[in-house]
Amino acid sequence: MNSDKIRLKVLGISYSQIQSGAYALILAQADGPYRIPVVIGGAEAQSIAIRMEGIIPPRPMTHDLFVSFAHAFGVKLKEVFIYKFEDGIFSSELTFTDGEREVVLDSRTSDAIAIAMRTKSPIFTTRAILDETGFIMEETNAEGATVKSENDDTGQPGNQMNDEDDSMNKSPRLEQYSVEELEKILSTLIQEENYEEAAHVSKIIKDKKENSGTQ
Repeated sequence: MNSDKIRLKVLGISYSQIQSGAYALILAQADGPYRIPVVIGGAEAQSIAIRMEGIIPPRPMTHDLFVSFAHAFGVKLKEVFIYKFEDGIFSSELTFTDGEREVVLDSRTSDAIAIAMRTKSPIFTTRAILDETGFIMEETNAEGATVKSENDDTGQPGNQMNDEDDSMNKSPRLEQYSVEELEKILSTLIQEENYEEAAHVSKIIKDKKENSGTQ
């Protein structure tokens, strides 16, 4: 069975063109050109986005709490396995171990990915699912809407998030603020627990620093 497993990495998030109010989590074949879109809800997209942008909320979110609870009892997530695609829904399972025994639990794929990102655990799927749902994405397009990442071979994302929707793309108005002003806005958003917008502002700050050559 292991020979059939295909390693995936988190590439980014874009607004879903299929389902209103939902987002598309883009998973990429770790050693190949294929991409898999997984439709997820806003709350899960927010949880994944703040992890991608390196934002630390003042209070732990549900996925953070779950990971802390598992670690407190010496339980580690061994892997996430997206094992089935049926009626447009991906089914996943989490394999946990305490060093002596393994337990496999069923999970929504969005939750499984959010937890895997926090534990730096590998994500796998089957060749059949990759062939059925995967597509090859070009490097760029006219709108620059291609998901980009700085993934390493651990399968964890860099601090970049793709956005194809105006609500998540870099706002020209926000881009006019200085880094110092944006950092104040970011701090306020985090305190208000508005993590989706915080991830947006965090990306703008990162881009500004990279463009100016500052650290």
